[in-house]
Amino acid sequence: MEKREAASTRPPNPALPYREDCWSEGETSALVDAWGDRYVELNRGNLRQKQWQEVADAVNSRSGAGRRPPRTDVQCKNRIDTLKKKYKVEKARIAGGGESQWPFFARLEGLVGSAPPPAAKKPSASPPLALPLPSHRKGSALPAALAVRPAEPREKRPAAAASSFPMDNPFFRRAAAAAAAAAEDDEDEDEDEEDEGSASLSRSSSRSGKKPKRGREGEGHGIRELARAIMSFAEIYERVEESKQRQMMELEKQRMEFAKALEFQKMQIIVDLQVQLAKIKRAKRSDTGEFCFVLSLFYYYILL
Repeated sequence: MEKREAASTRPPNPALPYREDCWSEGETSALVDAWGDRYVELNRGNLRQKQWQEVADAVNSRSGAGRRPPRTDVQCKNRIDTLKKKYKVEKARIAGGGESQWPFFARLEGLVGSAPPPAAKKPSASPPLALPLPSHRKGSALPAALAVRPAEPREKRPAAAASSFPMDNPFFRRAAAAAAAAAEDDEDEDEDEEDEGSASLSRSSSRSGKKPKRGREGEGHGIRELARAIMSFAEIYERVEESKQRQMMELEKQRMEFAKALEFQKMQIIVDLQVQLAKIKRAKRSDTGEFCFVLSLFYYYILL
């Protein structure tokens, strides 16, 4: 393998036939540089045809490449695949220890062997300071989580910290007193609502002896209604099908009766014609016209 690499570094003789799959060390170095830059830009992804053409142009535009035929994008891609396979073989060979003498091993180790550095994690957003509580109207039942938790006494702000306005003015004093009274009324009303909700929940729990299962009861009621509707639809469909079958049987019966009556009439006509012919033969009439007319009628009804 090392002899073949050394042979590929020598310049080709113009008099000898040239192999397209023979790459010199300079061409391979330019190929690895051009491919490696685009490979890293794509986050170690696959190159497209346009990018492979750019790699081929970079290899062909290097110094000293005029004596060789220009490389194509397909040749560059095949050469990179060959280098990757050779890198894997070389890495497996030196896995027990030692260093590789292949000149492109270190460069391919940095491109193919090492995994891309992990992206820095973005700092997670700070959690919300407080969650909004659902508003409830007076007299409505509270959720269980709110009803079970005992009401904690609310801390009242001191009057001095409640307002930064000067308290010497009687107008500000009256406004502060009114605001404090309104806040106390709101607190008392909230406490009354919580007490009423807790009392109503405890009364309902004591009457039933179990936890309220309104959601399950409502779901069961909806399923029963759906089953009832399906059963009624099945009954209606069955009645409609029975009515259709009865109508079809009646129509078939009428058709058979009509066909039977028609056949009976045909037989009656044929018998009458035969009687008439017998009378004509017995009478031995010489008038052949009447005989031909009766005979034609006879054949006509037979064909019917």
